[in-house]
Parts: sequence; C-alpha cells; structure tokens
Amino acid sequence: MIYKIQVEFSKEFLEIQENQINIGIKSKPVKGKANKEIIKKLAKHFGVSTALVHIKSGHRSRQKIIEIIE
Repeated sequence: MIYKIQVEFSKEFLEIQENQINIGIKSKPVKGKANKEIIKKLAKHFGVSTALVHIKSGHRSRQKIIEIIE
C-alpha cells in the first residue's frame, strides 16, 4: 500500500485518512533519525516489520511517499 505522509515536528500523533497520513514525531531531522522514527511508528501501527516500510520519495522533505508491504 502506498501512502502520502505529512510530517510535523515536536508533536506526537498519527492520523490516517484514506491514503494520507499525518504524523508527528519528536526526533529532529538529523542523520536520518526522523525517517527512522517515522518507519518505526508506521510499522508498529500497521503491525508489520520495519523492513516492510519503505520511503519511496521525500527522504529530506516533510512530504513523503511511503510504501507498506503487508
């Protein structure tokens, strides 16, 4: 499944509306820490391994395209 992600910093939340996910994270976007936190949160929410969550585009952006293999 492919999702569009909108990231906000300094907040903790996860909202899903169809194929759009709004997510809040605490990590700062330094050395990939924010992307790792996003992958962990999404994997936990969907009940899959972190290896099944891939950032397709937007590695350095607040808007990302993520694929979750179920």
